[in-house]
Amino acid sequence: MNPRAQPSDAASGDATSPGAASAGRPRALAILPARLASTRLVRKMLLDATGTALIVHSARNVLESGVFARVVVAADAQEIVDVVRASGIEAVLTRADHPSGTDRVHECFAALRSAGESARVVVGVQGDEPEIERSDLARLVAAFQADASVEMATLAAPLSDPAQLTQSSVVKVVCDSRGDALYFSRAPIPALGHGVEAARAVARRHVGVYAFTPEALARFCALPRGVLEVHESLEQLRWLEHGRKLRVVDVARAPRGIDTQADYEAFVVRERARSSTEPTPRTQASAQASPHAKSVASLRRGSQANSQPGAERGTSRGWIAQLSMKKVVGFESRTGAG
Repeated sequence: MNPRAQPSDAASGDATSPGAASAGRPRALAILPARLASTRLVRKMLLDATGTALIVHSARNVLESGVFARVVVAADAQEIVDVVRASGIEAVLTRADHPSGTDRVHECFAALRSAGESARVVVGVQGDEPEIERSDLARLVAAFQADASVEMATLAAPLSDPAQLTQSSVVKVVCDSRGDALYFSRAPIPALGHGVEAARAVARRHVGVYAFTPEALARFCALPRGVLEVHESLEQLRWLEHGRKLRVVDVARAPRGIDTQADYEAFVVRERARSSTEPTPRTQASAQASPHAKSVASLRRGSQANSQPGAERGTSRGWIAQLSMKKVVGFESRTGAG
């Protein structure tokens, strides 16, 4: 099997230590694109059976990683912006007509950059991925430190089930000897002529998290859509079709995203189990990551208390007081239609 991009020592060993977001890694910014008009699961980003909206769960998980100097939600609706800001997380209102999440990330970053943001790495994390491993985000950012030629990077995990090779909902990727993507497809790649296990040893399951340098993000969004991109309905192929390199970083497993009602209900069960046993090792580790992480852990405990029977969910005076003390200031940019 071809060697692929591996985590650096800094990423693998110090992702949750104090100051990890700034020690040895470039300044990184995470942006979570969030769209209200989801189709398979209506108003997915605002589902709140846990007492907290799904998009807030996702943003807090990213923030608690300690990897990012700043975490921002880029939303297409004021309703999402309001919910996110009420949780103490920064949100930007973007146009509603973007063709992809990356275009939404680009609009948001352009607004932040015009206001003085100087991040060297911009990571787009899906708003319906509340359980992505924080160490995987550290590895993704570390790829830019390990190799100065990297402009764009993404994640990939093993194919856990042979059936995934033929499932069109599972995107496969094959890489060259440097760990750069050769091709992404919904079809089985490579060919199955040597057997399923041989193909699984080469192919990986793509995890749809993208990291860019600011220049690469602007270039990506300026490129015309490619023929293969349209054929496969995979935006990352645009970059490859125009002759650019896309570094693929190995991770142990793909996160459990939220695409259907069943996915969300399973997440609710897992989240309630975590909440019933707090503080968990996951929360304890994240609380050590950075001052931002400690603030979010405190807000999380407050929101869970308010979600109990008899509490005023999202409106208690103590919760509002916490937000006031955090002095979180939302930033809003709105350009064009939407």
